[in-house]
Amino acid sequence: MSLNPRLVKESFSVIEPVAGKAAAFFYGRLFAESPQLRAMFPPAMDMQRDRLFKALTRIVWLLDSPDGLSAYLAQLGRDHRKYGVSDEHYTAVGKALIATIKHFAGDAWTAEIEAAWVAAYGMASEAMIKAATADAGLAPPWWLAEVVDHDRRTRDIAVITVRPGQHMTFTPGQYVTVQTARWPRVWRTFSIANAPREDNTLRLHVRAVPGGWVSSALVQHTRIGDQILLGPPVGTMVPVETDRDLLFVAGGTGLAPLKAIVEHVIASGRRPNIHLLHGVRRASELYDMQDLIRMESSFPWLRVLPVVSDESAFDGMRGSLPDVMDRFHSWAEHEVYVCGPSSMVNMTVQRLQASGVPLCRIHRDTIQGEP
Repeated sequence: MSLNPRLVKESFSVIEPVAGKAAAFFYGRLFAESPQLRAMFPPAMDMQRDRLFKALTRIVWLLDSPDGLSAYLAQLGRDHRKYGVSDEHYTAVGKALIATIKHFAGDAWTAEIEAAWVAAYGMASEAMIKAATADAGLAPPWWLAEVVDHDRRTRDIAVITVRPGQHMTFTPGQYVTVQTARWPRVWRTFSIANAPREDNTLRLHVRAVPGGWVSSALVQHTRIGDQILLGPPVGTMVPVETDRDLLFVAGGTGLAPLKAIVEHVIASGRRPNIHLLHGVRRASELYDMQDLIRMESSFPWLRVLPVVSDESAFDGMRGSLPDVMDRFHSWAEHEVYVCGPSSMVNMTVQRLQASGVPLCRIHRDTIQGEP
């Protein structure tokens, strides 16, 4: 059965406008036919439905990009191990997914479209199973980690240092999913804010968001000595080997993965010029300036620029990150890394492209911390 990306994309476009309803239908069908799977998911499913549709959308639109799709599916397959996902679970999910697409496609559904979806899902599930199987002999499905430091920098931001009980291999710029004892089966993603260390510790920058179960638990209720679970490191915004100068644009706690990459570059022995722009709304949210100033003083090629958007009394650079970035010389010859709220990331990428930076030299990520 051959893959037909065009038919999959065309039929999926019918579902995109009703994503919420489609996700609810999918999980209703899945749990009705395989009720034992419900115990693998958190009590509240709102966030899970959103995550499902984002992942499905990404897979569908990567069908024409084999390399990118392969990397993403492998990442998903490895990450699914922490849920205890087995081969038969993929079969149940596939049946519910096809039923969902068919239901919302209505009269547009044909045998040819069904065959295209069956082929696409078969390819995707096979890739995820293969990656999970290969990873099983190399790493645990999750790591138990002890909180060894908890530094509450602001009312809603904490810098937390954890030490996994087993060695964790990761690349600067990646992120991990975190589960706390307070909220079993609820996993949320947070970027690792340091390059690999000999003592195996990881540092997380966590902002407690309104209604955020895991983020609030980590900031407000976690103490030194507590234990949390970490999923496998994932993410593709990692350092590239280049002789170019570097620009890092960080919004809020989007600083975390960029700081890890800067640490990696400094430790590599290379000496590029590095500009790091850290943007926040108010000066009180510049939670990591002491450490950034320390890095800047020890590495003369690094320039750290704090940017505040909503505080007219701030005695420094004011404005949005994309606007401030435009006040400097051209970044066209730089390698660029961007992380933060999606609206900021999207606008920054657009400005960079308009100024002559090719998309292949813009490495982006949206902020990984979730409720």
